[in-house]
Amino acid sequence: MAPAAWAVPALTAAAWALWAAVWACLAASAMLVAEAAYMGLASLVAAAAAAMLWRWRRTDTRYRWEPMPMPGAGGRVDVEVAATGADFSMVLVQIPMYNEREVYKLSIAAACALTWPPDRIVIQVLDDSTDPIIKELVELECQDWATKKVNIKYEVRDNRKGYKAGALKKGMEHIYAKQCDFVAIFDADFQPEPDFLLKTIPFLVHNPKIALVQTRWEFVNYDVCLMTRIQKMSLDYHFKVEQESGSFVYSFFGFNGTAGVWRVSAINQSGGWKDRTTVEDMDLAVRASLKGWEFLYVGDIRVKSELPSTFKAYRHQQHRWTCGAANLFRKMAWEIITNKEVSIWKKHHLLYSFFFVRRVIAPLVTFLFYCVVIPLSAMVPGVSIPVWGLVYIPTAITCMNAIRNPGSLHLMPFWILFENVMSMHRMRAAVTGLLETAHANDWVVTEKVGDLVKDDLDVPLLEPVKPTECVERIYFPELLLALLLVICASYDFVLGSHKYYLYLYLQAFAYVVMGFGFVGTKTPCS
Repeated sequence: MAPAAWAVPALTAAAWALWAAVWACLAASAMLVAEAAYMGLASLVAAAAAAMLWRWRRTDTRYRWEPMPMPGAGGRVDVEVAATGADFSMVLVQIPMYNEREVYKLSIAAACALTWPPDRIVIQVLDDSTDPIIKELVELECQDWATKKVNIKYEVRDNRKGYKAGALKKGMEHIYAKQCDFVAIFDADFQPEPDFLLKTIPFLVHNPKIALVQTRWEFVNYDVCLMTRIQKMSLDYHFKVEQESGSFVYSFFGFNGTAGVWRVSAINQSGGWKDRTTVEDMDLAVRASLKGWEFLYVGDIRVKSELPSTFKAYRHQQHRWTCGAANLFRKMAWEIITNKEVSIWKKHHLLYSFFFVRRVIAPLVTFLFYCVVIPLSAMVPGVSIPVWGLVYIPTAITCMNAIRNPGSLHLMPFWILFENVMSMHRMRAAVTGLLETAHANDWVVTEKVGDLVKDDLDVPLLEPVKPTECVERIYFPELLLALLLVICASYDFVLGSHKYYLYLYLQAFAYVVMGFGFVGTKTPCS
């Protein structure tokens, strides 16, 4: 007979180990649901406050914002406008690139179309491409815009040291860059609207404590396949809840690496760009926060971008993000603890909420609990998981995500299964970052398709990929875990009494689908 939830049964050594794992995972799950509830409530309050301010035609009382006067013909500001004290500060727009054949025209064109006096803006294309043909194409594109009287600079390096962080750091060393007050950063697939600077710069001009204005991403290919739809759900939650709550409660959140505007003096005071991890954006944000700078997230301003549409590209992206964040926690934990420039409240937020719960606990417990502990508990006599941990907590987390994604409610079952499969990859990445193994700083640029989104990627929600065409599309760890789940589910179905098999069979099927590469869009073998 299974023991009561709080009883201490007579167990074998293996059962004792599993019992300890069960309660460790339950404790971690409780931390996750508490953090999700807190962030969700804070983001809802922030959204309600913003709605009330809009209804009453009032601006945010915390931060001053005044509209920038629109430049006249030729981008010039007339004498009357200048007399009002309007501050068209020098702005640098950085576009880091690496073999971006598919999207370089889109991003450069969007940056060159930004509305700002032409003598007060510099477009800087930082090209680390290793393909000489692509380098030539990007340089010719820059030269073409230069003939249209756009102040655009094409910059290259002798090596790729530091990857994106190294390119951004090198770009800031040019004389013309040092003369700029603010720097807007856009990855190669991002396309800001022409009024982007007119909407964001005023926050920095009128609020000297703000170091960063982060805007929201909008996805041009979110409906290309089921995987991109699920990505949109996760990222919408990230922006609506994590970024909104961090901005509203702490005036801090992780910089997303693109679609944001920085105050150059804040970057310099914080030590500039560093390449010690694969999340140089988060690294800079944490260091700036420890210097007392504040951040502002503006969800009403959206910038078009592209989601990874192939499973391989998505895995590389998630490894970089998860491993880099865990590795940064390892490197900065003591620095945060000993910092004397910020309050204990903010240090607690950084250590516990921002890093420990979301960047360490989340990837570890998601995999261990739902893909290891629950399956094994179906086969080990004497180990039972309380219903509140098995049902209520996962349901609560799912509901809190669904509330902020009402339009994607029908995709929630797929989201749960997909995220549980990805938790294996994220768990390995988090451990790699925490232990700082040889692959901790692996950097693979996310593949992009650009205009092909509209042409060649018109695929159903699940695009079958023949694994015999390319062995690299078969992911053996996922298939091995699928086998374990099937064994555990079958045992529970025949001999067990937990009825976990209802979930385990579904999860095993998801592992098989993704293990054979039947997810995302089809691309030629590399």
